[in-house]
Amino acid sequence: MRTSRWVLLLVAAVLLAGCSGGYGAGPSPAPTAAAPAGLVPVTVHVPEGLGTAPLDVPRQALVPPDWAMSVFARVPSARLAVWAPDGALLVSVPEEGRVVRLVPDGRGTASETELLRGLDQPHGLTFAGATLYVAQSDRVDAYPYADGRTGAPRPVALGLPSAKSPELRGRYGHALKSVAVGPDGAVYVSVGSTANISVADLTAVPPRASILRVPPGGGAPEPFAVGVRNGTGLAIAPDGSVWTAVNNRDNIRYPYDRPYGETSGSARGEVIEEYVRDHPAEALARLTPGRNLGWPYCNPDADVEPGVPGSAQDLTHVPFTRDVQTNPDGAALDCAALPRVEQALPGHSAPLGLAFVDGGLPGDFARGALVGVHGSWNASPPRAPEVSFFPWRAGGLGPQQTLVGGFQGADGSRWGRPVAAVTGPDGAVYVTDDEAGAVYRVAPPGR
Repeated sequence: MRTSRWVLLLVAAVLLAGCSGGYGAGPSPAPTAAAPAGLVPVTVHVPEGLGTAPLDVPRQALVPPDWAMSVFARVPSARLAVWAPDGALLVSVPEEGRVVRLVPDGRGTASETELLRGLDQPHGLTFAGATLYVAQSDRVDAYPYADGRTGAPRPVALGLPSAKSPELRGRYGHALKSVAVGPDGAVYVSVGSTANISVADLTAVPPRASILRVPPGGGAPEPFAVGVRNGTGLAIAPDGSVWTAVNNRDNIRYPYDRPYGETSGSARGEVIEEYVRDHPAEALARLTPGRNLGWPYCNPDADVEPGVPGSAQDLTHVPFTRDVQTNPDGAALDCAALPRVEQALPGHSAPLGLAFVDGGLPGDFARGALVGVHGSWNASPPRAPEVSFFPWRAGGLGPQQTLVGGFQGADGSRWGRPVAAVTGPDGAVYVTDDEAGAVYRVAPPGR
């Protein structure tokens, strides 16, 4: 089915929003869709006083057998999270310019205090020892942290691209940034693209659509990986490698010079809803110095039969296809020469938070990566939100599996959208949800 005129108008109106946009509650929630293999439905436990909408009615989630899920705290617009050395969970709230501190109370819930306020869209949080790193829209700062308080910040990276950058004149669709610190002390920060397609990002100073690196001991940020449209997921693996999970572009045009499905004539260059929904794949990639993830010239294409409607997809070691708008003849970038993407999520999954597990969970979940999957904002049928798990295998990651699901009903309506998932010192997984305004505790048996 070809894209209708009203869909094109809608896309034009929200072009800068990107895959992870859309905070509206949508229609009333419906019964949960069929459970992925190995998961069972459980009713989310809501402690007294935490039952405001959408948790004012019983909600069911999908978790591994014998696991439980409860509401740990209510934090409107909660985004990324990190555990502090003192056992508190810190959560960023970019819409309010705050970072909040959640202290477990021993009853499965938390008391909340405000750690930082008055910031410019604080998003990414990470610790290196007793130092807290906070990524704001235009900078990264390091704060000494002790006794539940922060000291005076030390600037790590200033002048990062933001809506306030003079050359952008307020036009910046991916202002939220993430931060990670490598074992050598180098600081990595994600800088998203200006828009869906904005070639000028690649030559900007500093470049956008990149992961920047600040050397150990300080210095000017330099490109570490490029062609990363919006690498909101950013984390260091147990072996010290840097990984990103990427929100890829919208409204990709069909790249093959042949009919699509039952249509006649070439469909090359057309926006076709059925094709757009599954393309491009959302990369989960191990970064090395100078790696290029292709945007906007090359798109990860997981189709087993490229360009064939309804093709099965293999989301492991995903190759690239030339973008017909920006790279029709391959002159801008040789897509076949790019290293394949290690793992990927289906198109428009909108991965946000990325964190690694190294022995904190039982059984098959003992080592691997947790990804908060926000779900699509404009795909039809919608791509469901979930918490994904990728097992650690031989220095890399194995295929995606669902750890927590059930946020979307069979009719596509939702009651929540996970952003990030991190393991706690108690061996449970803590999940932030910016749509429901909640932090959940997802606990294995006995924890």
